[in-house]
Amino acid sequence: MLTDRYGLQLATASDVAAASYREGVDLVLSAWPGAGERLEAAIAADPSFALAHIARARVHQMRAEGAAARTSAQQARALALAASTREQSHTNVLALNIEGQSAAAILAAEQHLEAWPRDALVLSLLLGAFGLYAFSGRADHDAARVAICERHARHYGQDWWFLTYLGWSHTEAGNTGAGRALAERALELRRQNANAAHALSHALFEQGEALVCQNFLNDWMPGYDRTGILNGHLCWHLSLIALEQGDVDSAMKLYEERIRPSVSHAAPLNAFTDSASLLWRAGLSSGDGIGPRWDETSTYAAQMFPNAGLAFADVHHALVAAGSGNTEATNARLAQLRALQAKGRLPAGAVVVNLSRGLQAFAAGDYKTAIAALEAVISDTVCIGGSHAQRELIEDTLIVAYLRGGSPEKARATIDQRLHRRPSARDAAWRAQTTAG
Repeated sequence: MLTDRYGLQLATASDVAAASYREGVDLVLSAWPGAGERLEAAIAADPSFALAHIARARVHQMRAEGAAARTSAQQARALALAASTREQSHTNVLALNIEGQSAAAILAAEQHLEAWPRDALVLSLLLGAFGLYAFSGRADHDAARVAICERHARHYGQDWWFLTYLGWSHTEAGNTGAGRALAERALELRRQNANAAHALSHALFEQGEALVCQNFLNDWMPGYDRTGILNGHLCWHLSLIALEQGDVDSAMKLYEERIRPSVSHAAPLNAFTDSASLLWRAGLSSGDGIGPRWDETSTYAAQMFPNAGLAFADVHHALVAAGSGNTEATNARLAQLRALQAKGRLPAGAVVVNLSRGLQAFAAGDYKTAIAALEAVISDTVCIGGSHAQRELIEDTLIVAYLRGGSPEKARATIDQRLHRRPSARDAAWRAQTTAG
């Protein structure tokens, strides 16, 4: 009997197909280049191997290759009828996710894991900043990730992938010490693990260890090919460190060489949101030379995310429209969002609408309106998904609105809360502005 790395039976008689599948899944779980090729090899060795087809569909989905993902998922569904109950359920969960049936995919994944807790590819769908829990619109998705990881932890032991996501889940839930230790252990077990490098970067960010994170990434990243799906995003982390140090030029150099859509090998959602958020953050620090850079990201957003409905993308669409001064784009997106909200098809509800209004007002210099809109939803921004580091951009914008809009005492109170949580050179500089004069 052939099995995957977690001891679960595979419905293939081909040693080559099974080995290629195991390698491909590990590359998916570590965000390492080559997963698609290894899964193609598994399919070539056994064209009837349903799990290889659905894993290939998942890689297509991660790359926003929607048509290819749906075709592979459809093939997998048909082939899985001849496979085991576990493989049929596994295929169904991944296919539901690819088909856009997120709520059904969450329920099916949770039920599947009760029977087969070591099915890592299914568990992985629920986790991370862009996972099903994060994009569900629920406010407790950080706690939900910790809960499901802890529920099944006894089945994984010292597995490098599980420790990666257990660690990141704890970090996002505020348990940064545990999160950091787990991410470091995951890297010890498998150095070629971009997800663990990413999880550690978040833990160090939350602990205010900017220079430690910078040194770590500068040491680790030369071994990670630029085609790696997280390469551009890890460079985004480096750019945030540069901005915190007041070095806008270095942040923009990283943007030009590694992050902007035309040079990034990231998944489209990362390429878009990393570019948009970095340009916006740089504009908060210094508007010099930022304006012309919006054009490329604006074009990319229109191509890859033309329609509203994914809250995290919608907020970044608002950043691009506001940053480029495209009021028409903002208003068109707001109309789409309100229509979805009226139909009950916007999980994050009014949060995205108010954030969009606030960002538009901020860019127009209407700080009173911006403050009112952002204050109304600042505690609910968790509902848009993404990580705490990514969502902190909204709080950054509110702080600058306070500073520019004549509310230094509110800025100081917000900054002091953040400085209590973690040291930051940027926040210290902003706080100094609240007492200047």
